[in-house]
Amino acid sequence: MRPRGDPAAAPHVSIILPVHNAERWLHECLRSVLQQDFAGPMELSVFNDASKDQSLRILEEWKVKLEDSGIPVVIGGHESPYPRGVGYSKNQAIAQSSGSYLCFLDSDDVMMPQRVRLQLDAATRHPTSIIGCQVRREPPDSTERYTRWINQLAPEQLLTQGVPEDLLLFYNHLRKGGGVVRVDRSLVLYRYHPDAATHSVLETTIWTHRVRFLEERVLPHWAAFTIWNAGRQGRRLYRSLSAGAQRKVVAFCDVDENKIRKGFYCYEDSKEAPKPRVPILHFRAARPPFVICVKLDLTGGEFEANLRSLNLQEGRDFLHFS
Repeated sequence: MRPRGDPAAAPHVSIILPVHNAERWLHECLRSVLQQDFAGPMELSVFNDASKDQSLRILEEWKVKLEDSGIPVVIGGHESPYPRGVGYSKNQAIAQSSGSYLCFLDSDDVMMPQRVRLQLDAATRHPTSIIGCQVRREPPDSTERYTRWINQLAPEQLLTQGVPEDLLLFYNHLRKGGGVVRVDRSLVLYRYHPDAATHSVLETTIWTHRVRFLEERVLPHWAAFTIWNAGRQGRRLYRSLSAGAQRKVVAFCDVDENKIRKGFYCYEDSKEAPKPRVPILHFRAARPPFVICVKLDLTGGEFEANLRSLNLQEGRDFLHFS
């Protein structure tokens, strides 16, 4: 057994672990904490959110193993009839922790041994940034497109295409001038299963926050713009915009001849009179900047080829909202 730093020193890194009925995955999750190759001070801060299975027993068992290896463990929790949610549990785990850096871990996920070391190194070089990493999924083909998308986001896309989990924290961080940096190594294995906390977040809630952030961060810099996709997602984005942002939409564009032949989209639910009628153009006839509402990787590469043919610069001429 090898001590991890001076046991009397305040932990440098606190791993924040919310737990609710996680007995199925908890052994592997906690083993990944033990197997970290980070040699500095580190603690595990766990909050047990009213688990009714064997999670607490497993936590107590691993507390001995981890502390024998020099990793202090703090376990909090409550025994109310109902859980209070992953956000509450994370906040409680943070409150009881004492590290200078926070490393978030879900109880159904697994860290690669290099995770804490590599992300802490990035955090010290980028002290005002949230540090992410590339990920793997289990099962491997469960969310193939989504996993490929988040692993390939360019640095500038990380600032405008936040992923659903902890979205409010992410946006508030950016509003205060913080950055986002990704370690381009696969450092976390995310499990995809019906009980995952991600499924408890309503898609409409995520959509609403993303639209508001788009209006706040991007649209003030554009006098006018085109929505690329005259179909369901593009029309949904238009209807979700504030009245002022809707007035900046000069056109929809598409490749579907039927939509283009129709000539316009009429927003029938608008309170304005006359009802707004937005032209629908072929993408080559439309002018940037574009907000793109096309699901990438679902067009066999055809959409990407069309986009490249226009020689546009991401961030200045277009933004993905898919």
